[in-house]
Amino acid sequence: MGSTAKQAFRDYVEGCRIGGDLAASARTFFSPAASINVVHPFNALEGFEAYLDRFIIPLNRSFNHLFRNDYIAFTGEFEGAEWATCTGHYTGHFERDWIGIPASGAMAHLRFGEFHRIEDGRAAESYIFLDIPALLIDRNVWPIADSPGRARGFTGFLPGPATGDGLQWHDNDPARSRSSVDMVTTMLRALATPDEAWRPFWHEKMTWYGPAAFGAFAGVENFAGFQVPFEEAFEGWSGGASNNGMTEHACRFADGDYICSAGWPSLTGVQVKPFLDQPATNKRVFMRVCDWWRREDNLLVENWIFVDIPHVLLQLGRDVLGEIPRLSAGGHSAVKTS
Repeated sequence: MGSTAKQAFRDYVEGCRIGGDLAASARTFFSPAASINVVHPFNALEGFEAYLDRFIIPLNRSFNHLFRNDYIAFTGEFEGAEWATCTGHYTGHFERDWIGIPASGAMAHLRFGEFHRIEDGRAAESYIFLDIPALLIDRNVWPIADSPGRARGFTGFLPGPATGDGLQWHDNDPARSRSSVDMVTTMLRALATPDEAWRPFWHEKMTWYGPAAFGAFAGVENFAGFQVPFEEAFEGWSGGASNNGMTEHACRFADGDYICSAGWPSLTGVQVKPFLDQPATNKRVFMRVCDWWRREDNLLVENWIFVDIPHVLLQLGRDVLGEIPRLSAGGHSAVKTS
């Protein structure tokens, strides 16, 4: 990616830190006519002003002293276009209710991930993920008891890279970047295989930082305890790396040892077993999913992932955000923060 685009992205990320101005940084970075997609309940927002009015301003209003801590950020190319990505946490004092979620009156974290197609140094097309169920669990208003795995994963605060080097502002070896994205693409095509053909790509002590509705897992065997039952809950899987026309990746690229992908949607399957408290529907479900991976030598060691779970459940007839008033009035969360 050209140095001008990388610098513009760095300015945006650094402008969102403590003491920065989120709205001003975003206004500089996003094109006025940008196509911006944010997880449910925001969905498609056409133009920066819609993003500002419906997302940034309400978030700032609810979380006093709001700032961002990005722990992964890098750039790359996909299908001839320039892309940039980042992930981390929004942090602030949760003073006022947000999208119906009751305020805590204390510091709170909201995990986020972003993917931006860059034109002339500004974001022209964006996909923004939020782990809203993590905040629902923290506020004791998550109504789902089930987890797709054999055991529920960890649902607390998730860290950035163990190496602390996720902000890749320097230039990396293009050959290493190509090798990294090729490795991940091959691994993705090995998912949902009877012989678990994805295993050789992972370090035995890998860590999977999953969305709160699924949980996080340390060690490949514990991850398999989630992944295999999750795969078995659906049939006819198709992922964004399959190139079969059912789903696609909006982007998939690498910068040195860091790799990412995102799709809107990028994963689909027919639900044939119970999933997140929902009985089998035999319906095809489409999932908005994104990932970041960190590689060491020739193995993947860390993986951060988001799934727009409220959007998935809505397709299965369950509006978890609509259940917040009932739970706030006297119910309680089905999951406690680990």
